Amino acid sequence: MKSNAGDGTASLEKAMDILDAIGNSPQGLSQRELSARLALPRTTLYRLLATLIARGMLRRDPARRVYRLGLRCFELARSAYAMPDLSAAAGAELRALRDLTGETSYLATLDGLEVLSLERCDGAHGQRSQAALGQRKPLHCTSQGKAILSALDDAAREALLREINLKPMTPRTITDRRRLQAEIRVTAARGWSVDDEEIVLGVRCVGAPVVDRSGKVRGAISVAGPAYRMTMERVQGLGPELAEAGRRIGAQLATRDPVSAPAVAQVVPGPWAFRGEFARWCPASQSLYWADSLAPAVRVFDGQQDRELAVFDAPLTGLLVHAGRLLVACDAGYWLLDDLASTRARVGPLQAWPGAAPTALCTAPDGRVWTCQPLSAARWELASLVPVGVAADGIWLVSEALSAMAWDPTGQFLYGLARASGEILVMQRGHAAVRRLVTVPKGSGRLSGLAVDASGGVWTALQGGWSVLRFAPDGSQDRVIGLPVPNPGDVAPGAQGMRTLYVTSSRQPVSLEALSSAPLSGRLFAIELTL
Repeated sequence: MKSNAGDGTASLEKAMDILDAIGNSPQGLSQRELSARLALPRTTLYRLLATLIARGMLRRDPARRVYRLGLRCFELARSAYAMPDLSAAAGAELRALRDLTGETSYLATLDGLEVLSLERCDGAHGQRSQAALGQRKPLHCTSQGKAILSALDDAAREALLREINLKPMTPRTITDRRRLQAEIRVTAARGWSVDDEEIVLGVRCVGAPVVDRSGKVRGAISVAGPAYRMTMERVQGLGPELAEAGRRIGAQLATRDPVSAPAVAQVVPGPWAFRGEFARWCPASQSLYWADSLAPAVRVFDGQQDRELAVFDAPLTGLLVHAGRLLVACDAGYWLLDDLASTRARVGPLQAWPGAAPTALCTAPDGRVWTCQPLSAARWELASLVPVGVAADGIWLVSEALSAMAWDPTGQFLYGLARASGEILVMQRGHAAVRRLVTVPKGSGRLSGLAVDASGGVWTALQGGWSVLRFAPDGSQDRVIGLPVPNPGDVAPGAQGMRTLYVTSSRQPVSLEALSSAPLSGRLFAIELTL
């Protein structure tokens, strides 16, 4: 029998009806309730539910025997709005607002005529606001919706206001269009909004818009709690705090046009390395320094020739350009190299570390050396190495050893690579918070090396992934460049205008089979960039 072309569409529509029904029921729905509500045969409903659960779109609550939306729904919602950048940028601010107030903080974005909840940091009280992630709410009676409306340009705002149904959610909901317009003008002037028990009686919220550096409204943040705790006096005190938090989030976000011209990796003439790592550009000498950490040696490429500068008798763990010299690290300590312009550098005596051996180190724009050193089995400290009696200008604590660190050119942001978890972390000078910039799935490869270019883009390599990646300061990936080798080791922008990306690579442990397809493994590469 010939199948009906509409059968697939009918099944899809039924599956969407199931998702809509469960999504609009925060307490979940049983199979019997779904069957009655949607008038679906039990066998059809059972088959669709099984498929949706298998795909992660639904989950079954075994205690109450009801179905709820699965995490995959929320993941897709975040992807649809390109939210990894917004969520990552807002994470630290949401936690800070939660800690400041003890109340629940939220992040939301515009979705048609509604706001969509993306992130939530639960408050410290037993009785607190608990709006569900992925929940949609009206624009006209929420602090987030009013904040977004206040930040839109006049034409976009008026177009939305004409379409909004000013449905009364509580006796306090604003249903007069002129009164709503007047409140939005007040919100725009002061920078923060209020939901005065307008969507849920007994709950009061204060919100602020998030606008990126290009002027695009990306969403809104809010703090919500019971009205008896969130008094109007308290709301007026918190409003400016949320406005500042929203501005800080927006400052981390930017839009960029995609780069259309593909970049090509050119091999630099010279011998291969067992494990090429620690690429460091020196503006003073206009040279790239890098290391073979396994057959321990430091090399230099001056734009014409790649040559060996010094050899060592212990595996290398780091390399820095510091005060006109090279600092070469190993587990036992470090050497300082002078006479870098000579055929062979002069290697100073091995000096012990002032404490435990660091897992990563880098140089800040002010010349200070920064390290990641273990404090315990589960805590590491990021701090600058300074003489005894001189205070460090910033310290952060992380729960995973970093394998690479890099400062941005302004000296305001320190980035760290947590290889085990596949995360790139970011710390801002003057702020104690450590936030996640991005997480790279392990299937993409293992992160290796870290550098920040002149535009603030964060570069890293993917071992086993045959490529290097660039992330914008908001955490969005905007470049991927393929390589002819599987195991790139480190990256370093350099040359005139810092428009050449140097990439080291490893020959070990590339298998013989892989080497036949990647004979350039272990070589140094140069990529001309258009940033």
